[in-house]
Amino acid sequence: MKVKSDFPGMGEASAEGLKPDGAPYRVLIVDDSIFVAKQLSQILTSVGFEVAATAEDGEAGLEKYKELFPNVDVVTMDITMPKMDGITALEKIIEFDKNANVIMVSALGKNDLVKKALLTGAKNYIIKPLDRKKVLERIVALLNK
Repeated sequence: MKVKSDFPGMGEASAEGLKPDGAPYRVLIVDDSIFVAKQLSQILTSVGFEVAATAEDGEAGLEKYKELFPNVDVVTMDITMPKMDGITALEKIIEFDKNANVIMVSALGKNDLVKKALLTGAKNYIIKPLDRKKVLERIVALLNK
């Protein structure tokens, strides 16, 4: 019979999503695509992050951020969404909390919008389709600054 030691690393989440005190970093995922939100959630929770909430548009994302503040460590923000786009939501979150850690999530070819987001206060960006390694690299690098 096989035992857990036969599968090194299986069932052991790496601690990338944990603060030095062992508590999980809390993430707010803002994306109108249920698929992308679920994918981000799975990538992040697999290494110990806690998804504090998800929102389907910028307006809801802004409200959730204010609701959860100051207990949000990072926000992933889609750029193109209904009601309120990601750039506007980013502006309003930065107005509310100038130290907010927001990472934009963008489709390929939206370079002008990504640049605007970075100038507005986004800390980094992730390009869709999502690459697990890049998602974790960028979020972990931001939190370890």
